[in-house]
Amino acid sequence: MDFSSLLSEAVNKPGILSKAYQAFHNYSVGNQMAAMSQCVARGIEVGPISTFKGWQEKGRCVTKGQKALALCMPVTLKGEKDNKATGQKEEFTFNRFVFKNNWFVLSQTEGADFAHEVKTALWDSAKALQALSISETPFTMIDGNCQGYASGQTFALNPVAALPHKTRFHEMAHIVLGHTQEFTMTDNERTPKDIKEVEAESVAYILCSILGLPGLEESRGYIQHWLRDCEISEKSAQKIFSTADKILKAGQ
Repeated sequence: MDFSSLLSEAVNKPGILSKAYQAFHNYSVGNQMAAMSQCVARGIEVGPISTFKGWQEKGRCVTKGQKALALCMPVTLKGEKDNKATGQKEEFTFNRFVFKNNWFVLSQTEGADFAHEVKTALWDSAKALQALSISETPFTMIDGNCQGYASGQTFALNPVAALPHKTRFHEMAHIVLGHTQEFTMTDNERTPKDIKEVEAESVAYILCSILGLPGLEESRGYIQHWLRDCEISEKSAQKIFSTADKILKAGQ
């Protein structure tokens, strides 16, 4: 297998940035905390949130009897004021922030189960995770645009991730590359976020290419977005090749 050619293709062949990163509304920190606290108080499994209509557009329906979460949102109101120059009343509009019960968590919806990976006879995710001492944990973020995240030796995948197999490779790569352990290092030893994302997604691209899995165009777009017309350094390239090889062999 020629990792170098695949890496060159990832950088130079046109790609697209996945719409999955904008599929959900971006909620403020305050609203994310409000949603989280309501889920905990009501014993609801934390996860991505959307409106009743928003879930319908994503092919899911809110389960009958579910009570919506309340988030703060701007409401446009109308009022009247006296115009001293004309002696007439004038209508004006203004915004007021109020709490509305319009949102539901993924666990409050029902529909077809999401396929969490594309099966391939060439690679076994469970075998790879065991061999690399990596574990998968439940996704507990409100932001549905986040496809996954990793910390220490664990990672989580968004239940509605657009390309879960690619995201799994990406998060596993962050761990194997040592990105999730860098909080123990000094500031000047930390890898910049853009380089981390390029390295992890390049690993995912190589693995998807070798295993014949979908998502290559989106993967190239992600790499090129973070690379910003720069070049992948020799140091990063070597880390990418080594990590791709390690994850590939762990699951074979």
